[in-house]
Amino acid sequence: MREPSLKLPAGLRSSWNRLLAARKKDRAYHPFDAMVRKELSDHLRSWRTNILVLLMGLTCIASIYAVLNGLDPNADLDDTTKEFLFLRLFTATDGTIPPFITFVGFLGPLLGIGMGFDAIQSERSRGTLSRTLAQPIPRDYIITSKFTASIAIIGTLFFAIGLLVMALGILMTGILPTPEQFIRMLLFLAIAVVYVAFWLSLSVLFSVRLKSAATSALCGLGLWIFFLVFYSILVNVIVNALAPPSEYEYVTWTSWFMRISPNYLFEEATRTLLIPEMRTVSGFLTLEQAYGAIPSPLSIGQSLLLVWPQLTALIAGALICYGIAYAGFMRQEIRSR
Repeated sequence: MREPSLKLPAGLRSSWNRLLAARKKDRAYHPFDAMVRKELSDHLRSWRTNILVLLMGLTCIASIYAVLNGLDPNADLDDTTKEFLFLRLFTATDGTIPPFITFVGFLGPLLGIGMGFDAIQSERSRGTLSRTLAQPIPRDYIITSKFTASIAIIGTLFFAIGLLVMALGILMTGILPTPEQFIRMLLFLAIAVVYVAFWLSLSVLFSVRLKSAATSALCGLGLWIFFLVFYSILVNVIVNALAPPSEYEYVTWTSWFMRISPNYLFEEATRTLLIPEMRTVSGFLTLEQAYGAIPSPLSIGQSLLLVWPQLTALIAGALICYGIAYAGFMRQEIRSR
């Protein structure tokens, strides 16, 4: 659209310039952004995603409510416990409902699996995948836009729930978190997003490799149940069969085997971040480690050094699963129905 040659009044010329700017913005609109917005819209209109989000939000708020009912900030507590009393909202429990971090570790994988198990199969079954690829857009935009939109929803959900929990804690206890506690809670929420991203990338991988959405969902749920219930039993059997010579080696071997499980990695990382009194991720100190140690809570930098291997392993697992799914999708033959 060309600018008219007539001399227009100042107000009309300003409106005309805004119209030209809007037209240029529309012409410069990137197709990847449009695909991400389309995926976001599909997730927000999906009953499955909304039910999972509502279930997770209600259970997490219920766990915080149970903790707040049993929490007495004026109780006779030591100085360290009072100093980190606000962090107890995420880790403490009154015995009736599990703590907040347990609900996140339990329901987070369900959210990731539910959002990714039919990411590609739904497009293939509706016949829209071949029509989309017939357009002049790169093939990798499809799988990347689905993963990006899902991560955006997961990140928004976790940080919204986390900030809501903090607000409820401030209103009901009157305790303000210190800047260090606030950073610890934000790091916990970031690790939770990475943890769910691993299960999302794994479910997308199943969606790419398997032809049936039901089979993909069963594989994701089966692997989640295996790590949640049966893997610890299998590790105990293996370690007992190896017969370690000392209690320290028994704990060390068990920890190394358990760190294959993403659930255990998430539990170790979040527990160490939200409980500053923990000086080791395994919970076992040797005499050499305890000798000369100052009995005080760890700083946030020291806690990050402890959980950095767990966080790196979760990120690596998510990237590996997504990379395999990406490579498999780029090599697939897609035919029109």
